[in-house]
Amino acid sequence: MALASLLALLTIAGYAVLCAVKPFASCRKCSGTGVRTRRRTVTLCRRCHGHRARLRIGRRLLNNSRSIHANGTRPHATDRKATPWQ
Repeated sequence: MALASLLALLTIAGYAVLCAVKPFASCRKCSGTGVRTRRRTVTLCRRCHGHRARLRIGRRLLNNSRSIHANGTRPHATDRKATPWQ
């Protein structure tokens, strides 16, 4: 049981390091080409919009958690209390 937990923890840590070092992965739908061929037409890939790379799921989760934390902890300009000398 401890070995399985350690293996799962190492796998998650490895994926987190991969997301930090290399946040983009090649698109699986177009195989990293940016275009898709359908019958006789060539169109841009809908998933990656022709950029040939997509943001990894783990990096997207990290970015969302950072923005949620920033929105919840940083004071906004409208939150300032008025002082008598202003």
